Amino acid sequence: MRYADGGGLTPAGRQRRETVRIQAAELFEQNIKPPDVARRLRVSPKSAYQWDQLWRDGGVQALASRGPSGSRCRLSPRCLEKLAAYLDEGPAAHGWVEDQVWTAARVATLIGRKFHVAYSVSGATRLMHRLGFSPQIPARRVAERDEQAVTVWKEATWAEVKGPGRPAEATSASRTKPGSREGRPEDEPGVGAAALRS
Repeated sequence: MRYADGGGLTPAGRQRRETVRIQAAELFEQNIKPPDVARRLRVSPKSAYQWDQLWRDGGVQALASRGPSGSRCRLSPRCLEKLAAYLDEGPAAHGWVEDQVWTAARVATLIGRKFHVAYSVSGATRLMHRLGFSPQIPARRVAERDEQAVTVWKEATWAEVKGPGRPAEATSASRTKPGSREGRPEDEPGVGAAALRS
């Protein structure tokens, strides 16, 4: 799963993790071994060993947070504001008149047209999430649909066409209850096996 903020951590979450790593550095300075550090700080031994190696190589500074992970956005904050405004205008304002749906492919095309930056469909999806847009499934309705005519047809015509249906007792089907052996031909498959089980 990918997160818009690189790893899914807020700045406060990154600060909490950095605090734990700094506590680990203090324990390493007291010659406490990584497995004991992991137990005391309630982290995995693997993390404690990695932090110990980083601390030995670069000191406490090596355990400092490096900010959000993930690739850097290729659009400036000003371009992101413009993109959000373009998306708010709707697809028809930018040449897609068939329907009023922004797809990731359309957004990628729009970014290429307006900002001359190539984005993949998945990259455009992540960028839309970063801007606060979420995927929506449009309701498929015919533009010429007449709701009043549909209601009249359901009430009048459908009642006549539908008919009463079959009564419930007329048929029965059960997967758990085998059919009776009475009236079955002797040469029918399974008759002999049923007789052996009786």
